[in-house]
Amino acid sequence: MVDVHNKDTRSYNMSQIKGKNSKPELIVRKYLFSQGLRYRVHVSSLPGKPDIVLRKYNTVIFIHGCFWHRHKNCPYCSTPKSNQQFWQDKFKRTIDNDVKHQKELKKSGWNLIIIWECELNKTSKEKKLVQLFKSIMEQKEHLAC
Repeated sequence: MVDVHNKDTRSYNMSQIKGKNSKPELIVRKYLFSQGLRYRVHVSSLPGKPDIVLRKYNTVIFIHGCFWHRHKNCPYCSTPKSNQQFWQDKFKRTIDNDVKHQKELKKSGWNLIIIWECELNKTSKEKKLVQLFKSIMEQKEHLAC
């Protein structure tokens, strides 16, 4: 299929995709705040700059976009038809970096939670957020022991 945009328009569209403060990230942050949890965002001193850091609970949260981080078997995880080698290399680097950062964080003793963009759709958002909160609280109980 031929791209419906010219090269300049496509380039502009891609440049507008946010790396921080995305809609899924804001959904999670707003929910956690409403539950009384306080956190830091994009802590650059930690590997991979986690989207949310809950130091009190020794927990970091990454909110991954399904397209960029290659969520397996997800309808949002498509691959562009043009310039496929570029995209394959780019996706591989992203996945390799994710794995590297996750290993470093786990080695440092952090509890790691990954939330996928598709898990925050209208039908499953509430269930996923409640599950996230329970997971954080379980970590708190584990730290108290």
